Amino acid sequence: MAWKAQTSFVRISPRKVRPVMNLIRGKKVDDALAILKFTPNRAAVIIRKALSSAIANADEGEADVDTLVVQQAYVNKGLVMKRFQPKDRGRAFAINKRTSHVTVIVEEAR
Repeated sequence: MAWKAQTSFVRISPRKVRPVMNLIRGKKVDDALAILKFTPNRAAVIIRKALSSAIANADEGEADVDTLVVQQAYVNKGLVMKRFQPKDRGRAFAINKRTSHVTVIVEEAR
């Protein structure tokens, strides 16, 4: 059985989240939490919250928390908020404020 936690519309670019996701994919939950605790990235805090939520979901589902493994961890592109900044000679410069959907799926090790 697998348990899932998803955080939607996080105000960070998916490109910044993906390298941190690659650190925890396939690891035991305790190891993944330790890695995220000492990773100096803003994305690590967001992923750690999603992972903690997935662990809590598994605990509610009567899973053995000590044997949980991060089965899948991925980030998808969310909405892009488009803003404009005035530039010289009446031009407008587009600023894209990207969002992410962070998903973590944990499963009991076999």
